[in-house]
Order: sequence, then structure tokens, then C-alpha cells
Amino acid sequence: MNDMLDPSKMAEATRLTRAGRLTQATALLQRMFRAGPPPDMTLGTAADIVIGSGLGLPGLVQPTPVSTPDIVPEGGQFIEATYSNPAGTRAYKLYIPSGYHGQALPLIVMLHGCTQSPDDFAAGTRMNLIAEEHACLVVYPAQSSEANAAKCWNWFRPSHQRRNQGEPSLIAGITRQVMHDYSVDPQRVYIGGLSAGAAAAAIMGATYPDVYAAIGVHSGLACGAANDIPSAVTAMRQGELSGFSRTGDMSAPLGHGSDVPTIVFHGDRDSTVHPRNGDHVIAQSQGATNLQEKVHRGRVPGGHSYTRTIHTDTSGREILEQWEIHGAGHAWSGGSTAGSYTDPRGPDAAREMLRFFLEHRSPTVAP
Repeated sequence: MNDMLDPSKMAEATRLTRAGRLTQATALLQRMFRAGPPPDMTLGTAADIVIGSGLGLPGLVQPTPVSTPDIVPEGGQFIEATYSNPAGTRAYKLYIPSGYHGQALPLIVMLHGCTQSPDDFAAGTRMNLIAEEHACLVVYPAQSSEANAAKCWNWFRPSHQRRNQGEPSLIAGITRQVMHDYSVDPQRVYIGGLSAGAAAAAIMGATYPDVYAAIGVHSGLACGAANDIPSAVTAMRQGELSGFSRTGDMSAPLGHGSDVPTIVFHGDRDSTVHPRNGDHVIAQSQGATNLQEKVHRGRVPGGHSYTRTIHTDTSGREILEQWEIHGAGHAWSGGSTAGSYTDPRGPDAAREMLRFFLEHRSPTVAP
């Protein structure tokens, strides 16, 4: 049997990773992948199971069944559609608020975590309910199990870190399709995500700065944090970046290369994606820009304490915002138990993320 399909080796790689024995797990993964997959195997299937299941990304447990009121406020619509291009086909769900009557509205793109679905993610984040209050459209692209066995966005593969290629082209295509089919303010298009979805959102901000006015990264990783499975394991478990990220040579994955306002949330007890990754997202977004910092500390009544760091430019405009949530693990902060991998003890990441988004407009209009 090919090593990549050997259940005992897969189980051992998972056990070593969970035990924190990264060196041994990485060595085993490298030995497994060296032989290469059989011709009929979906790219990265075995590795994806380790990344998506062995490391505990969102969706490990069966999501709580969601009811319509959890995801569709009264008067709103939650419809399904698909988008195709040469990179493949992806389904998505679009929330249309009750206040939409053909006027140009902001559009929020939400990227779920591993094994989650649009319904599960919408229920857990409560983004549709908050978008209803602010009259925003919300679209949830759905990763397929054919593209990734654990339904993770393939943020750790170079072929999915480039403009007009792979999954970035599909997510941008979904965004543009919604902009074509509905009335959307092109200066108020935003993207956010959780975990693997957050890593994908960071990639989208880096590769399509002309499309997205701001990005939100919850428990995720910076664009280019990994370029294969071993470097993904290292980035997630230790917060170490891959070689080409550390050198600062991001020309290949970034394409345009432009700073996009970014808000980051990360629990300081996250044992799935190391909290240091949130710092990397901020550092990458800041670049060489000289920003001033303001630090605020607070606590949600009956919930988590947090440190909120705001980075402003010389004019006082907020460019970056980082929330370090003390005592929180790998879960959407302030979310609902109607969805998987949420922490109701707050702060409310969806509300704060949407607030940050609506404070920013894109200076350019995407073609």
C-alpha cells in the first residue's frame, strides 16, 4: 500500500502532532509524501486529513443542527448558487437583507473553517443577523470535499496563493459574480474568515487589494505562512513562518502587493493555530509603514478579558486592529453555540469585524 494511504502511518502522524512532537510528525509526513500520491488520488487528500482533522481545525465535531432563525433573520433570504472558472466550481450561499431594494450595499465575503459549511458558519458567527442591522449582503463560499478532504481552504499550497489562480480566482470570481448580479458598492467589499478560512482571507487581501477594502483574520495565518504540509504544521503549531515568508520575498504570491486595512482576532490559548500567527498577519499588513499604536484593555462582562491594539497613520486613520483574547482557544469569539467552534464569552468578533469593515472604503474600483 502506498505510504500516503497507510492508515497506521496517518494515525501515527496525527498522534505525534497532537502530542506536540513536531519534529517526528514532520519527518513522518515528509517520508509519506516523498513517494507521491497514486494517479487517481485527489491532490493532497492524505495530507489534508492530517491538517484538517489531526490538528483540530474547526469542524472536528459534528455541528449542532441549525434552524432557520439562527441564520436567516425575518424578512431576509439565504440563497444558494454556484460559480465556475477554469480552476473549478464552488457553491456559495448569499444572505440578502430585508432592507435590500436594489440600492448599492456593502458586501461581506465570509470564508469558513475546515469541515464547516456556509450554514454552520453563518449560525456560529451570527454575521447574517448583524448584517441585517446594517443592511449588508453576505456571501459564504463553500469549499468542496473534492478539493480538500477536510473541506479546508488550501492556504498552504503555493498554487492557491496567487492572483488569478486556484482558489483565489474562485473566491474573487464569486465576489465579482455577486457584484454583477446584485447592486453592490464596489468601494465597500470586504472579506473575513476563521482558521483556514482566515488564512485564505489574508491571501485574498494580498492578491486582490483592488477588490477588498478591508480584511478580517480570526485565528488564522499570514499570506505565505506555509508552502507545503511540513511548513504548514510548523506555522500552525509553533508560529514559525516558511523560508520564503521569513526572507520577505513575497513577490510571487502577492502579485500586486498593497496594504489593506486589517483586523485580527486570536485567542492567547489557541493550541491549534499558534497565537504568534496573529502578530505575523499584523506585521505583514503593516509592511514598512510607520504607524502609531494605541492599546486598550477591557473585559466582557462575565467573559474574557482582551487587549485591543489600534494602529493609526499620521492622519489618525485606523489601519490595523488586533484583538488578543485572553484565555480563549481556537474558536470564533462571541459566537453562537448554534454553530461549531464558537466561544460565546466574547468579545463579539462578528460585530467588531463588521464595524471595522464599514469604517473603510477602497480607494480603487476593481475591474
